[in-house]
Amino acid sequence: MNTAQAIEAIKERYQNVVVRIATPYSTGTGFYLHQYNLIVTSEYVVRDNREVMVEGVGFKSQMVPVVFFDAQNDLAFLRPKEAIGGEEIILAEDSLQKGDWVLAVGHPLGHPFFAEEGEVKNVNYIYEEQSFIEIDAHLKPGNVGGPVVNQKGEVVGVNTFLVRKEDQIDFALPVAQLLELINAFESSGGTQGVRCEHCEALVFAPLSKAKQCNACKKKIVLPQELPLYEPNGICRTIEELLSAEGHQVALTRRGPNSWEIEEGSASVKISYYEKNGLIIGDAFLCDLPPQNEKPLLEYLLQQNHEVEGLTFSIREGAVVLSLLIYDRYFNMDTGSKLFRHLFEKADYHDNILVEKFGAKWINKAD
Repeated sequence: MNTAQAIEAIKERYQNVVVRIATPYSTGTGFYLHQYNLIVTSEYVVRDNREVMVEGVGFKSQMVPVVFFDAQNDLAFLRPKEAIGGEEIILAEDSLQKGDWVLAVGHPLGHPFFAEEGEVKNVNYIYEEQSFIEIDAHLKPGNVGGPVVNQKGEVVGVNTFLVRKEDQIDFALPVAQLLELINAFESSGGTQGVRCEHCEALVFAPLSKAKQCNACKKKIVLPQELPLYEPNGICRTIEELLSAEGHQVALTRRGPNSWEIEEGSASVKISYYEKNGLIIGDAFLCDLPPQNEKPLLEYLLQQNHEVEGLTFSIREGAVVLSLLIYDRYFNMDTGSKLFRHLFEKADYHDNILVEKFGAKWINKAD
């Protein structure tokens, strides 16, 4: 099997078990291990959250509880209520060698699924007394928490941004350390756990009434004891508006001041730029037709004079309908009217562009 064939085989095998994770603070990647019914990800991705939004190719977005934190190793475990489909993923037993080919899999910068190949530069890079694999796969931020896979399709590491060195060089936690933590978690009964930030001991539920680390007696907070996220200011108004429109707000969060919802056939992304006071709603409608784009583009130019308060544009081959408003004018009343106008026009024009101008529905599984 050549490299191109290996990449395609790995992508096909992993696309149903590599998941996208989003919180009010960050976004990242995780991967599901059937044998443990655990989603593995980066502690950085899910930090300060008792539950996070998870979605993938084979299942709709859902809230999944965090059951284990380890900031030292930048690892966290999530436990879905039901098993996730897809193939069983193997954790590698063979040792890596310098020069070995690897593939980093994840969801970078909002892309649903992506794989970046590279090779191992160092199998034992030491950072703050911790061992990491050094690779040149050039990871993007959304890859953090995703698996690093060898040519046999086995997981050899977990992408981390705990260590940052220079462009084109990235790091992964070795799979042996992941397996060691999984075994400790499962041996404890697999309910909840955390690595103590003071003495680095592993602490598992149930805790004593004093809620202290058994080793150093410092206070411990288990994942499910963390406070729920509470938005403030404009973010609170946006979330109240989305809730009033019938959306489950926790499932719409996509990192800091960002939300994503499905409205009819359109995907709508809402962003708040606090620095300049702008609230932007972008409805991604459909992809341009494979040929003869001119009639569609002429239609969009015409509609830009008729869709009051909205603007059509083209981004990376997709038709986008956008709304812009300053936060000083934004409240429940104005926001409800403006976003309802965007949602209705997006769903309406999406159908017209496909049926009359040959545009293509966006494949949301891509």
